[in-house]
Amino acid sequence: MLRSVEQRLVTGSDEDPRVTELRTAVSRLRRELAAHPAEFPDRGIAEDELAALDAMASGGVPEVPRLRRSLLLVAGAIGSVSALATGLAQVRGAVELFGGPQPGRE
Repeated sequence: MLRSVEQRLVTGSDEDPRVTELRTAVSRLRRELAAHPAEFPDRGIAEDELAALDAMASGGVPEVPRLRRSLLLVAGAIGSVSALATGLAQVRGAVELFGGPQPGRE
């Protein structure tokens, strides 16, 4: 918790740094996906779930089980597209910053 407070002081923002990281990673992957020329069957699913992740992050600290579900759907939809692997890994890393679900809250 102290690290979060220190990061907020450095950035001058009240936004949780985990949320900032998630928003940045999702935005980056959305841009990469939009620019990717190849069509693939689950592209729409990936776009929808990235939009959902963005909406969750915009709403403050999101629910971890919902984050993980969206990440799983995005990974399943674009996991075989190697050009998007780095962006997907960054989103996964940002989701992992939130840790696991709270005990008794799944």
